[in-house]
Amino acid sequence: MLAQFAKENPEYVRVIYRHFPLDSHPLSMTASLASESAGLQGKFWEMHDVIFEQQGVWAGLKTPADFNSWLANQAKTLGLDVDKFNKDFDNPDLLKKITDQRDAIGKTGLVQGTPTLFLNNLPYGGRNDLDSLRGLVALFKMQDNALSCPAMAIDPQKQYTANISTSKGDFVISLYPDKAPLTVNSFVYLARKGWFDNVPFHRVMLDFVAQTGDPSGTGLGGPGYQFGLETSPDLKFDKAGVVGMAHAKDPNSNGSQFFITYVPTPNLDGQFTIFGQVTQGMDVLKKLTARNPAQDQILATPDTIKTITIVEK
Repeated sequence: MLAQFAKENPEYVRVIYRHFPLDSHPLSMTASLASESAGLQGKFWEMHDVIFEQQGVWAGLKTPADFNSWLANQAKTLGLDVDKFNKDFDNPDLLKKITDQRDAIGKTGLVQGTPTLFLNNLPYGGRNDLDSLRGLVALFKMQDNALSCPAMAIDPQKQYTANISTSKGDFVISLYPDKAPLTVNSFVYLARKGWFDNVPFHRVMLDFVAQTGDPSGTGLGGPGYQFGLETSPDLKFDKAGVVGMAHAKDPNSNGSQFFITYVPTPNLDGQFTIFGQVTQGMDVLKKLTARNPAQDQILATPDTIKTITIVEK
C-alpha cells in the first residue's frame, strides 16, 4: 500500500522505513535481521512482506532455531542464496543498524508499537487506508494554494441562493446574509472561485448531518483562512435542512466546511453558525451515501458536489 501511495505522488511522498523490533516478542529482532539479510541480496521487501503476512504462523514457533529454519525455507522460496542468507544473520553491522534505529525511535517516546506512521515528522494516528492517505496528500497540497480571507463583497440587504449540483441530484439553499454576513460572504466567494467543485461529502450520518466543503476529503482541510462564529437568537438547529458552519474546537476556526442537518439538533444551538436553509431537494440529501470516518471500518466512496451556482437578487 505504501509503495502504491509513493508511486502515485512522487513529488510529495517518500517512504522511509525504520525498524522497531519489540522486546516483548523474542523473535522480533530475528525477523528484522532476516529482512536486512535478504536485503543484501536485493530482496528486503520481499522477505519483509512474507514475514508480515505470515506473522500468525511464525509467532507460534517455540524456539529461535525453529524460526531460523522457517526463515531459511522462505529465503529458498524467494530464490535467495540460503547459505549467504544464513551467514549474514551474524553480520554485526546489520544488528547495529537495527538496534540504533530502535533506540533512536524509542528515545522520542512517540512510538509505542508497530506499525506507526509519521507524516512530515509528526506521528499520524488517523486512518491508514490508501484513500485516507491520498486525502492527506491533497490536504498538504492545499497548503500550497492557501487563499486569503475575502473582503466584504456581498450586500446584506440582498437575497442570495446557492444552487448545488451533486452526484445524486440538485438541491437549493437560501442563504442568510443579514444574519451571518461574514459566513455568507466567504461561502459566496469560495463558490464563485470553484472551491467546492468536485468536493466530497466526507461525513454523512443520516440521523444527524451531512458534511462537506473540504477538497481533501479528510475533514481537516480549509481554504487557508479562518473567521469567527456568528450566531443569531432567532436561528436554531430545530429542523432538517439547517445549514451550519463546521469548525474545530475553537468556535472562531470557521473556514470552508459546512454541514446540513437531517433532524433537529438543538445541542448545536449557539455553538455553530447557521447561515442558510435547504428550500428544495432535501430528498436528494437523503440519498447521499452514508459515511462515518470515525467508525466505518471500510469507507464507502463518497458522493460529491459537482458545482455551486450563486444567484443574487
